Amino acid sequence: MKRVLFVAVVLVGLVTASTATGDDGAGPFGVTVTGRDARVGVLLRAAGGGHFCTASVVDAPHRNLIVTAAHCLDGDGGLVFVPGYRDGRAPYGEWNVRRRFLPRGWAEGRHEDSDVGFAVLAPRGGTQVQDVVGGNRFVTGTATGATGVTVTGYPDTRETPVSCTDKPAAFGRTQQRIACPGFSGGTSGSPWVNGDGQVVGVLGGHDQGGTTPGVSYSVVLGTEARRLYRQAAGIS
Repeated sequence: MKRVLFVAVVLVGLVTASTATGDDGAGPFGVTVTGRDARVGVLLRAAGGGHFCTASVVDAPHRNLIVTAAHCLDGDGGLVFVPGYRDGRAPYGEWNVRRRFLPRGWAEGRHEDSDVGFAVLAPRGGTQVQDVVGGNRFVTGTATGATGVTVTGYPDTRETPVSCTDKPAAFGRTQQRIACPGFSGGTSGSPWVNGDGQVVGVLGGHDQGGTTPGVSYSVVLGTEARRLYRQAAGIS
């Protein structure tokens, strides 16, 4: 599983009015490096504790939407998203989850082919999260392995994100996999972003993302994911 024990952290909420810039750049294929992407952050439980999953901001009409693995949104209690989290700091603020959207396949049967979920965030001072850090496009129906993707996530044993670029490979008809070292517990929900800035995968799926830190999985984003995105984004 890509989610394991909590690590205690201290958050300092900092507010910014500027739009964040991108990342440190991808390393060679299959090599994991220290990453930076303001659109990617950690999920925390409002009741306290360390970060336990990764999520990212996706472009949506109301500018308030994040995507993660469905299993990261299970359970009761409030959640908080911290984009660009680094070394216990919240450079772009802390954003409360207002509503969660889970696909039927996950909600009714925890089916690994449905391990993608969305959450709507409450605004801060009238400002939406996408106005602060931007958002990547969520795209379904792309061919697995057509291009390389950059995966960025937060292992729960680290206070900085890791990033790896490689080409996904098919793992059956409904799952895809990628070989990237260092993606251990806490990286569930990490976005798989192609060179066009499109989220074409979300770390999760098979074995809730995988049982080893060197190989990670994602659902192949198709009709169910597209339908859920439109519901969460308020697109009729």
